[in-house]
Amino acid sequence: MTHTTDHNPVHRPDRHRQAGFTLLELLVVLAILGLLAAIVGPQVIRYLGSSKTQTAQVQARNIAASLQLFRLDAGRYPTTEEGLAALVKPTPSVPLWNGPYLPDEAAITDPWGKPYQLRAPGEHGEVDVFTLGSDGVVGGSGEAQDVGNWKN
Repeated sequence: MTHTTDHNPVHRPDRHRQAGFTLLELLVVLAILGLLAAIVGPQVIRYLGSSKTQTAQVQARNIAASLQLFRLDAGRYPTTEEGLAALVKPTPSVPLWNGPYLPDEAAITDPWGKPYQLRAPGEHGEVDVFTLGSDGVVGGSGEAQDVGNWKN
């Protein structure tokens, strides 16, 4: 009975062949990745834009809910001049301030890094909390549309 081991050169796999991918295989993979990027990329960008708008809508409504708490304590909404900062820091003109009603300044900043605006009295309700979208200009569509606490 003969015993063969891996040290026997007769049974050893051919070591001259290199492990790895051929150039053709790499080109096929790159072509597939390029097609996926071309198809999926625009959809992802469109989704990200709409998600910022939806986030702004939810945040504006949350700020409006905080304004209701402010109103319960102070007996009124903050004025347009006092702004939404009155939800974060005490205002001398509000002796019954019992806040903060929002955790910090970041809570009154829209997804595009601009502060939300307050209009009191509002055009759509008692108070309007809104952002002018990505472009910061009244009007617009898509990511540049105005978003507020009112129903669109």
